[in-house]
Amino acid sequence: MAIIVLAIWSMWPSTPAPSAAAPAPSARGAAQQSRTAAPSVPPVKLDSLTAERQPPNETPRNPFRYQPKSAPPPPRVTAPAPPVDAEPAKPLPPSGPPPPPPIPLKFIGILTRANGIQWAVLSDGKTTMHGRDGDIIDGRYRIVKIGIESIELMYVDGRGRQVVRLTGQ
Repeated sequence: MAIIVLAIWSMWPSTPAPSAAAPAPSARGAAQQSRTAAPSVPPVKLDSLTAERQPPNETPRNPFRYQPKSAPPPPRVTAPAPPVDAEPAKPLPPSGPPPPPPIPLKFIGILTRANGIQWAVLSDGKTTMHGRDGDIIDGRYRIVKIGIESIELMYVDGRGRQVVRLTGQ
């Protein structure tokens, strides 16, 4: 570090000291010299670089936190391991038939006719279908109720019901 400071100091341009034999500059020349003169360089204090400093405090300090330090969380209590002689748990048999697959239709919107009857507009990704309360859609699903933001559909064979939101999920 000291070598870098000395190298910069030795290369810094300095103004020559005026001599007694030199003629006095004119007013215009003095103004020009004052604009181009290099700023004075403060003396380098090399002894302050090697001076001994105080070590930082041991306590952590956060100037952005104005609350007292919180208590550490309580230690975790782990449950004891099960005995080695215990028999492995048997899987539970399935209870009843599996649930029906989800209804793959998306609820696109509601069409209200002049007579006040609401029609639901549905899509399966390929075709667009429509119906009102009680109508059968795609030969497999019945419209139970048309709501403001959702529609309730059920399988025609009675296997289950599903609510489809207006967002299509």
